Amino acid sequence: MPRKPTPLPRSARRIALLALLPLALPAAVRAGEHDHHHHHHHVAAPSSATISRSETRLTLPKVALKTQDGKAVALPELIDDGRPVLLNFTYTSCTAICPPMTRIFAEVQDKLGADRARVRIVSVSIDPEEDTPKRLRDYARQFGAAEPWVFVTGSSAASESVQKAFNAYRPDKMGHTPLTFLRRAPGQPWVRLDGLAQAPQILAELRPMLAP
Repeated sequence: MPRKPTPLPRSARRIALLALLPLALPAAVRAGEHDHHHHHHHVAAPSSATISRSETRLTLPKVALKTQDGKAVALPELIDDGRPVLLNFTYTSCTAICPPMTRIFAEVQDKLGADRARVRIVSVSIDPEEDTPKRLRDYARQFGAAEPWVFVTGSSAASESVQKAFNAYRPDKMGHTPLTFLRRAPGQPWVRLDGLAQAPQILAELRPMLAP
């Protein structure tokens, strides 16, 4: 009969395990690095590849709105003064996509430089019950928004009507997605950017609209 192998002494087994440790550690580090990069792939800001661009013509509702200064306005009159328009939907208590969107718009306005006054920027509240003109004014100040950037609110019906006109309505405001709209002039089609468009992407759309 074959003899059974003699078990290694405990001290010998310990030495063998220690000898294998340098081989196991690099593999574990590589696996950890893979998990680390995989995690950051999901939390990184969307790249230009994730932005969907389309063009559409819209009919704007003639609803009563109020600016952050409490001035009564109708949406068509607010944006139909001949200037290019940059528009989004936001609300002041949002802690997810709204702050980044607003910071990006602030960056766009800053980088427009001398052309700043030539672009009408509009941020429409999708939480009008909470977003009073004062709250919008404080929010605009927080991000350094300057004229002619206007934050507007109104009744729930008015806000919903505007959202539906832009095909941006979600019954639950927390489920809204980042959208950017641009238009060269009244009667022209709107450019719609689905996703968190960054300032360079927005400026690439906007600057040709400022050309003669």
